[in-house]
Amino acid sequence: MALKRIALLLTVIGGINWGLVGAFGFDLVKFCLSFLPVLIPVVQIVVGISALYVLFAYMIK
Repeated sequence: MALKRIALLLTVIGGINWGLVGAFGFDLVKFCLSFLPVLIPVVQIVVGISALYVLFAYMIK
């Protein structure tokens, strides 16, 4: 249950980030992690995996 909530939260954050990128060209993840750029792709991959988890978790329910 906790994993599902965390994945949903990460998916929402990813959706908000994509909305900001599309509307304003502002990448919140890059902005927040500019001090450690090696983490940017890691965070993006984790958000993508979370989205897939949420997709399948709610399809099964």
